Order: sequence, then structure tokens, then C-alpha cells
Amino acid sequence: MTDRRHTILVVDDTPDSIMALCALLKGTYDTKVAINGEAALRVLHGASVDLVLLDVVMPGLDGYEVCRRIRATPGLARLPVVFLSARDAPEDTARALAAGGTAVLAKPVEPERLHAVLARWLG
Repeated sequence: MTDRRHTILVVDDTPDSIMALCALLKGTYDTKVAINGEAALRVLHGASVDLVLLDVVMPGLDGYEVCRRIRATPGLARLPVVFLSARDAPEDTARALAAGGTAVLAKPVEPERLHAVLARWLG
């Protein structure tokens, strides 16, 4: 019997960010991708995901609102959500955590920090 690899949903409206994150995750995790908040919620309702890497600033639903909706959805409420943000002021981190975020990582993402956070929440 083989161990199932964890699946991470990468949500970002910038293709370069998506490609960079997927490259960092390749070989260790399976990935799904969404280019905005609405698409992320559709993916979460149709697929098994173990953790969400969620950009804050996106058109339409921002990351805070996406996280609040995840937390309000039965079956998803305990899903780890790691915010990715170029904003690193204490009030931005507090807002992400208040919205239900599990952790916050600054962009550009440091690979070692990303993998440490993922290991913490995915085991």
C-alpha cells in the first residue's frame, strides 16, 4: 500500500506566482490551481484538498473573504489555509489570522519556510 501524497490548492491571480509555487511543491505534493477566489471555492467543492496556499490581493473575492467562506463551509472549516502576502505589516498578518488563516508567509516565499509550514500542518 502506498502513501497518498497531500494535495495543495494554489490560489493566486498572477501566473508567475503560480508557476513558482508549483515548482517549489513539485515532487513532494500534488497541486491544484485556481486563478481567483471564485475558482478556488469551486475547486474546493469538487476535489479533495489538504491545504490551501492563498494569495491575499486578488480581483473579485480577496483572500480574506475566500478564507471566511472556507471557514463557514461544513467539511472545509478545519482545512489549513496559509496566506501568501506581499504585505507584511503586523496589522495585515492579524487580519489574515482573524479571517481564519492558519499561517501567513511573506512574498516572495522562501522555500525553506514554505516547506517548514507545510510540514507543520500536513505532518
